[in-house]
This record gives sequence, structure tokens and C-alpha cells, in this order.
Amino acid sequence: MKCKYIIISIAIGTMLIFNSCSDYLDSDYLFQDRISIEDVFKSEDYSREWLANTYYYLGHGYLSDVASKEWIPFNFADDMYFGDRTDAYKMWKNGEYSEQGTLGTSTSSSDNISNITTNVWTDAYKGIRQASIYLQNIYMNEEMSLHEIATTKAEARFLRAYFYWHLLRLFGPVPILPDEGIDYTLDYDEVAMPRNTYDECADFITNELVLAAKDLPLHQDQLSTARPSRGAALALRARVLLFAASPLANGKAGTLVSELLDDEGRQLLSATYDESKWAKAAAAARDVMELGVYDLYTTGVRNSEVEGYPVTIHPPVTPENEAFANANWPNGWKNIDPFESYRTLFNGSISLYGNVELIFTRGQNVVNPGMNRMIIHQLPVEGSGNNTHGLTLKQADAYYMNNGTDVPGKDREIGRGDGSERLMGYVGSDAASLERYKPLKEGVSLQFADREPRFYASVAYNGAFWYLLNETLETKRNQQVFYYRGSASGYSNGTAWLRTGIGIMKYIHPEDTYLNQTTGNFVSKTEPAIRYADILLIYAEALNELSENHSIASWDGSQTYTISRSADEMKKGIRPVRIRAGLPDYNAQVYGNQDEFRATLKRERQIELMGEGHRYFDLRRWMDAPQEESQPIYGYNVYATVEQRDIFHTPVVVTSLPTTFSKKMWFWPLSHTELKRNKRLTQNPGWTYGD
Repeated sequence: MKCKYIIISIAIGTMLIFNSCSDYLDSDYLFQDRISIEDVFKSEDYSREWLANTYYYLGHGYLSDVASKEWIPFNFADDMYFGDRTDAYKMWKNGEYSEQGTLGTSTSSSDNISNITTNVWTDAYKGIRQASIYLQNIYMNEEMSLHEIATTKAEARFLRAYFYWHLLRLFGPVPILPDEGIDYTLDYDEVAMPRNTYDECADFITNELVLAAKDLPLHQDQLSTARPSRGAALALRARVLLFAASPLANGKAGTLVSELLDDEGRQLLSATYDESKWAKAAAAARDVMELGVYDLYTTGVRNSEVEGYPVTIHPPVTPENEAFANANWPNGWKNIDPFESYRTLFNGSISLYGNVELIFTRGQNVVNPGMNRMIIHQLPVEGSGNNTHGLTLKQADAYYMNNGTDVPGKDREIGRGDGSERLMGYVGSDAASLERYKPLKEGVSLQFADREPRFYASVAYNGAFWYLLNETLETKRNQQVFYYRGSASGYSNGTAWLRTGIGIMKYIHPEDTYLNQTTGNFVSKTEPAIRYADILLIYAEALNELSENHSIASWDGSQTYTISRSADEMKKGIRPVRIRAGLPDYNAQVYGNQDEFRATLKRERQIELMGEGHRYFDLRRWMDAPQEESQPIYGYNVYATVEQRDIFHTPVVVTSLPTTFSKKMWFWPLSHTELKRNKRLTQNPGWTYGD
């Protein structure tokens, strides 16, 4: 078939996005009046509307970084789960999603998980199309200044890179579309495009981000906080380079290398390990650090109780952490509140503009259901919530004790850990009144006592305290929530119960509740798409993998870094994250042992970035997914009543939460429809081509 349409400077993958030629004829798919592309880009208002529509695709739920499972299930790996949506979680974990974008046999219109295959691909390429047309045509504008044109072009370039990043992270290597356009007189088959290699995709994205950084401002003003800054471009670049350096894309993928090919048999994943990729990732993270714009967010010490905001609880002073306990931030936690510092980052207490840790966010400009929907699923029945999002025992065990040691019994059931027993016993009335185990209340298991502050900001353990300050009835506020059978939030015949008996407190504000299952009454949240803690951890991780010195130019070529595995430099990455959390730095033995540091770094990411869309992809880039996602999920025995509390707190395998990993789960499948449209596309290993 000959598709005769007007090329608007760039032809955006006919077979990659649209079903017909009519989509290309003009710009009226975005504007009610039929106007030419020239008329659009000569006008400032229309040009800005075009760019705003580019942002729309990034704010669509399917391309969110952190959102409810209705859009993306990638918050859930071996750390989190959801318990509603009939068998949707089981199908998701068993890889029972299909190449046509359906999740098993689900026909529920509410199961948007079933649309991932189609919508992530389509929305991303539509966004790429929007951004590319803007880049190719904004030069015609007669009403914007040269500075405004340069800045908005940089925004469009950042957005295009972000769209490609979403595709690369989920589907693996994808076709990079040409800027120069496609000959519109050719047949579809003649303009079909193969997948680029992983390295080619990463190079294109990171080069685009450097170009964007040159014209993006160092700071966005208060009305533009959801627009990218220079730091956002450089931070995304660091993340892309980290993935390109990781085992999956850097010569360690084993047989997957020979199975993931383009239509001419070219390997799309590198078969050769290249240490310099780690050095480039470290240098990119350092570029962000050198800006001097970002820091870890902290709050001061609270000496008196305010409802919903407890008095600061500092970790006990021990020989191992004495230096940190007696020093002020950033060398210690004496003058900060580690719990409140971490909690406040996510619960909506601070504005975008006042958050020195937030590098990029869509703000609240995300199509619902977004982060607020996550809150509804996390809230207990006592707060009129759905009570269906929970944590695995593995995740709860990952958090340290408040002196930096492991919790007794950590990972005992899965054959890891030091073999110690889990603690028995409960907080008694005397201990509760004396606040011996703050913040634990009476009746709480000592398995949850004396944990690091991030545990209490993130984990809704059995007997945790929920403030629910927006509840209309005073009797429903300030409640302990137990998950024993027979309790309001305990096991039931419906879906509103936690399969492991462990809930999620992260993102919860003291005022959050969900009135009458119809009226949300909670503080709006800001999506933490990229924050400074991630950049610091990228820096430490990348440095740890080096065995040689590398000279790497900064992003703008203004200086050259000497990048090597240096304990002092690695501390710049991981030490602040731990101190902000009220934990001592690692000892010299950990820093001196590459394998040991790698294990602790992975654990630090598991804790610090929990629920932020990282774990699923981290396990794959590290190539840890086959082991970590195949282990049985343990939790507490939710069938036990309060009279059987010892039985409740004896871990059991949660058989309703399946664990498996197969070859096809490394990358998401390409849809049969796209494969038919573009004959040069190749499917990911383990998936089919259809008819």
C-alpha cells in the first residue's frame, strides 16, 4: 500500500503508532480548528499548547514512575504485593500477561494492567512524535524570544528522552526514529524499522539529555516546578547510564544475548563486558552532585508532641554510632529527626518548590488513578481504606535495627541470615506507659521493636498506630490497627485484608483517610520520579564496580574527573543516605570488599527506594530476578486470632502470592499488532509473534 500523506518535518514511525494515514495529514487531532503546522508553530499560544500535549503523555498513568497498580504494576516485585483485583496479582507474578496486552483471561474494565503492552508503547511513541515535531518546527515561531525557543526545545528534548527511557527500561532495545523523516511515497514494508541495540538506545538518550541540559535552567520557578531543570536532564542521564553499565546490558546476560536479536541476527544486548560504562555512570551522577543544587531533605528535632507528629526518637548511642549521634547533619543526626525527614518526603507535607531532594516530578499532573489511589489501597479498613497493598516479610526484614545490625531472625525462613531466632514477647502495659519501645504501643510484637526510623515511616506492622486525623468521628482517629483474624483489617472473606499481615505506611500523611469509600480526604502527594538519594546511591554503586582509574569528561566538558573505586568517594554516595536514616556508616571492611559492599548497596536501595518503582527493574538489571523473585513469599499467619498471637507472629509461606521467574520475564512483550505493522520488529525472548 502506498501511504500518501503530508510529512510534518518528521515522520514518526507509521507502523509504530497509528492505524491509518489520516493521523498525519495535519495538526487538527490536537486543535478543534483545522490549521496548518506552519500556523501552529508561528503562534506562541499554539506552540505552547503543542508542548503541553507532549507533557500530557508523560503524565498519563501508563508512563508514570510511581502510581497505583491500575496503571503500572512495576512497584511490585519481591517486596510488595496487592490483594484485590481477583486473580490479577497472581497472573501478573506468573507472567500470565499476553502479547496482545491482556492479563490472562481478565475482562474487567478496571484491570488497566491488561493494557500495559499496548498503551506504554503507544503513549511513549505518541509523546516522541509530539516532541520531535516541536523540535523540528519551533524555529518558525514569530512571537517567542530566542531564549524561550531554546528553553522549550530543551524541554521537548528531555521529554523525548524520557519516553525512550520508559520504552528501553520495559521492552528492552527499541527502534530509534529518524529526525530527518521518512519518504512518504514508500510502502509500509519499505519504511519498516528494526530495533536498535541497547547501547545505541542508551547513547541516543544520554546524548539528547546533554543537549537538553545545555539550555535548561538550573532552577525552575515556583510555577514551573513540574518542568525539567538542568539537574533533571543530568539525573535521568545518570540513571540511563547505570542501567547500561549493569550486568543485563553489559556482557553478563548469558544466553539472553544470543536470543535477543534484530531481524538480521544482530545481538541487541552486548556480549562484552565494559568496565568504563560504570565509570561513565559514576561521572554522570557526579555531574548532578557538582551542580550544588540538591541535598537530602531533613527536618529538625521535635521536642514536644503535636497530634500526628511525635517527639523525635533518636537511635541509642552505641560505640558504633557515637560519632554520628553526637554530630550535627550532615555528619550526624543530632540536630535532625530521621523519621520525620524520611516520612515528610513522601506524604505531601512539603511543596515541590521547597523540596531540595526532588530532582524531577510530574507533580500532581498525573491522570488518575495516580498516587492518591495508592493511598486508598494502603489505608486500613479503620480509615475507610481498601487495605490491600502490603509488604513481604523479606522487605520488612531488610530494614535494620536502630543500631545498624540485622533484626533477629532476618531471612531465616528462606535459608539466609545468621540463623538467629525471631524475638517473642509483646509490649506490656508498663513498658508502653514508660515508652520503653517507642513508638510501639501496648500489645505489639517485639519483632518490631528498636528498628531504624525508615521502618516506622514505611511499614504498617501489626499494631501500628494510624492517626487518621481527617476522620469525621473522633472515635475513628488515632487508632492501633491489628491484622488478627476477626479485627476490622484482619482476614476476611472479601479482598480487604493483607495476605502477609504487613501493610504499608509510606506515603501516608497523618491526616489521610478515605471517607465513606466515596470521598477522598487526604493530602495530595508529589510523585518522586527522580530524587537526590537515588543519584547518591548510583554514584556509590558505580564506583564499587571499578578496578581501574578512568578519566571521564564532565557533561559540558568543563572538567575531567578521575573516576576510581575509592572508599572516600563511595562514602559521598551512601553515607549521607544512611546518616539521614539514623544509621551509622559502614565499617572499613564493608568498603574494602567489593562483593560485600555490592550486597549492602543493593539492600540500601531496597530500603531507601521502596515503593518508588525501582525494585522490579533493579532486580532485572542486576540479573538477580531469577533468584529473588522465585523464592517463596513469607508473611505472618493471618488466619490466627488475637488469642493466637504467637501463632500469628510465626512466619508462614503465603501460598496465595505466587513466586516464579522465567526467561520471558526479563522484558515485556511487544504486541502482535505492532509486530504485524512493522515487519522488521523482533519479539522479546519467550514471547510469540501471533498468527
